[in-house]
Amino acid sequence: MKARLGIAPIAWWNDDLEELSDDVSLDECLRQASVAGFTGMETGRRFPLDPAELGPILDKFGISICGGWFSGALLDGDIEREKDRIAPQMELFKVMNAPCIVYGEVARSIQGDRAKPLATKPKLSEEDIRTYGAKMTDFAEWCAEQGMPIAYHHHMAAAIESEAEVDLLMKHSGEALPLLFDAGHMAFAGGDALGVIDRHSARISHVHTKDVRFDVIKAIDRDRESFLDAVVKGAFTVPGDGDLDFGAIVKRLARYGYEGWFVVEAEQDPKVSPPIAMAIKGHAELMRVMAAAGYEVVQ
Repeated sequence: MKARLGIAPIAWWNDDLEELSDDVSLDECLRQASVAGFTGMETGRRFPLDPAELGPILDKFGISICGGWFSGALLDGDIEREKDRIAPQMELFKVMNAPCIVYGEVARSIQGDRAKPLATKPKLSEEDIRTYGAKMTDFAEWCAEQGMPIAYHHHMAAAIESEAEVDLLMKHSGEALPLLFDAGHMAFAGGDALGVIDRHSARISHVHTKDVRFDVIKAIDRDRESFLDAVVKGAFTVPGDGDLDFGAIVKRLARYGYEGWFVVEAEQDPKVSPPIAMAIKGHAELMRVMAAAGYEVVQ
């Protein structure tokens, strides 16, 4: 089995909370990621949208685009409007040969609002999720037809956060809607990461290897503190620096034949957790567990 290792720029600059950002250029971010051993990076706010400009920058460091966030609003929105909104990113990603666009639902989400406690996340009934799943399936089918699939990112403080909510979305959507499996978000939500893999492996098309610090998570007052408060306090980190067993997680993905990108996406304060040191640690841990699971890491 083959796998590729990528990283997200959120370790260097945070698009939701700009105070958690290094004052580094895109070139320096890519250079550090390359030094750490990664060959892919997801996009962020400092990436140019012109492939003629972006391509040479990536080539300089031997980096390719391995995904990138799209703030979707389909929960409350119209499919035709979302098609128009995603179209520019889709065209860029097709030119750059990216594997997918990461679809993150932001309608009703409180993930970017530091004033709203975690306990106030949006709650959907099963009937709500049935309706939403049908819309997401239609949208995913259209994206795939355009030549750029999406991968649905379950996310803390969003409408689809918990293990049960992921299960319901998968139940009420078609196979055309792939799932991005994020170990850290599932752990923060109190879910069973291995159980999610067991049930939904056929739908998993992209993997985020976010680690967590359970002592920080357990100390969060969800009635008073927000998702961003938890980030600032250090809830997330890279594989090998937190409490998740990525050896078991990667082996479980290997059992079901997952091949594709494993992306380190760990938002932290770069002043507390220097991005290059964290990137090196995360890469080393992934290489260790990949080898144990029988993966060949390719460029």
